[in-house]
Amino acid sequence: MTGVVLATGDLAMDRPDPDTIYDTTRDVLSAADITFGQLEINYASQGTRFPQARHALLGKPDDIKAIGRAGFDVISFASNHCMDYGNEALLETVENLEVQDIAVVGAGENIDRARKAAHFTLEDGSKVAFLAYCSILPQDYWATERRPGCAPMRAFTVYEQVEHDQPGTPARIHTYAHREDLAAMEADIRAAKEEADVVFVSHHWGIHFVQAQLADYQREVARAAIAAGADCILGHHAHILKGAEVIDGKPVFYSLCNFAVDLRMPPDLVKSKGFQEIFVLNPKWHPSADKTYNFPDDSRHSMIARFEIENGELTRAGFLPIFIGGDSVPHILPKEDPRHGEVVDYMELITGEAGLNAKYRKAADGMVEVYAEG
Repeated sequence: MTGVVLATGDLAMDRPDPDTIYDTTRDVLSAADITFGQLEINYASQGTRFPQARHALLGKPDDIKAIGRAGFDVISFASNHCMDYGNEALLETVENLEVQDIAVVGAGENIDRARKAAHFTLEDGSKVAFLAYCSILPQDYWATERRPGCAPMRAFTVYEQVEHDQPGTPARIHTYAHREDLAAMEADIRAAKEEADVVFVSHHWGIHFVQAQLADYQREVARAAIAAGADCILGHHAHILKGAEVIDGKPVFYSLCNFAVDLRMPPDLVKSKGFQEIFVLNPKWHPSADKTYNFPDDSRHSMIARFEIENGELTRAGFLPIFIGGDSVPHILPKEDPRHGEVVDYMELITGEAGLNAKYRKAADGMVEVYAEG
């Protein structure tokens, strides 16, 4: 018997009826054996906004129930927004998910909880585990032995001056993984692999809004995770799709883009210095107060990653192409829809630009398979 695992991009509903954002995908998400998502914001009754929080939103506690009704079984809260409203809001958000029988990974009351894997058993007996980490970290958002937060996979940045005799010229940017965080992640994966046949590792990481570009540390961390026993990497945070690669036969999705995200932009927010500085990262960004989905045009192309597991093995990996309109509602595209091909073409483009090895094959069932030649 074949088990199906689905994985989506970011979730951040902000509308009067949050269930409506899932109306077009609920049946597909609910039909899978396991459905995974990445939560971006807090849903809690109280909280005090941290001063280092940038764009922060505190959702109503009842709104989070829409995630359970949509069919999600496991959620990563390893997000750069997990501590936007402090300890109480984070802990209440985790509790609000768990009371719906949704497993939470990547965050919790201390570092041990944040690094704890979620485990599932499929009908054929295959054991599946999930872990989650965050590299996009405002100060003190990561958990410690005595502090709530998320599981960190920090990275450092080094600027190399290319032309030493030319002050002010662009520098070459290098990033590399935090050694202790990397070792902790590897230990977590090895421990999860001892109990599970298939281990999914989620990373909230990367360079947001910029087409195709990956940071050095992402590929370093991905290779370390695969070497430690991970069977698949699920990337989030960039808010646009990034390319994919296959490492030792294991798929790496560097960014699944958004899935169910409302981002309202009233005129005063559009004019703010913070957002004006971000808009320049992508020339195809046209915010409007008339839309709830105010992301670059690239962000309309998205996906649900889809995996098949049989007898303890990941036997098939790929994605269902998604289109997200100005109303923020994601639509799964049938293979005869021209936009289905547009998503595949975009993935081929950005995968090539990033120098990654993944190839894409359209299957008869509408899934786009991810593989590598040779």
